[in-house]
Amino acid sequence: MSTYRLPDDRRFQLGGALFLGSLFVFFVSSILLYGFYAYSRRDDPQSSATLPSSFLISTVCLLVISILVHLATRAVRRDRMNATCGLLAVSGLAATIFMGVQFFAMSEMLGGPAMREGTGKGVAGMVAVLAFLHALHVAGGVISLGIVSVRSWQGKYDHERHWPVDFAAQYWHFLDGVWLCMLAAFWFTTGGFAW
Repeated sequence: MSTYRLPDDRRFQLGGALFLGSLFVFFVSSILLYGFYAYSRRDDPQSSATLPSSFLISTVCLLVISILVHLATRAVRRDRMNATCGLLAVSGLAATIFMGVQFFAMSEMLGGPAMREGTGKGVAGMVAVLAFLHALHVAGGVISLGIVSVRSWQGKYDHERHWPVDFAAQYWHFLDGVWLCMLAAFWFTTGGFAW
């Protein structure tokens, strides 16, 4: 009796889909729990905390990364390997810039009045925790971009074998969607952005 075995690329695609699905459940439940918590504290004056304006800069960085990695997937499918390598390298640099901007935003938030005045256990604290969790997943994306970039420079991908580049694009699109949903939830439940 022989058993059917999926081709390696198909197994990797299924594993990637399961990974993104589990992250989707995690972030949706986290955002919903945050929303319920913030709604329950809507009349509490301590729940008002301004968001760092650098969150908007990090949002632009995330969108740029997603576009660059998407363009890399198009380039690898056309066997344009130099373009693929360049786009992946620039997206890795943009991801590193995102991490720096996000670190600055988190420092600004943690040192802000909402945290200093004892309200950190409220809505501002939840915003910081969720933004930090997202940043950890971005750090994983930076590592994966580095791996995919190096393997691309080594010539490991072509128009037939490019699933890791595709998955990197899917992961960054996912991070974009999560961040935009989180940012919208933060904006509606806090004092908006600090200008």
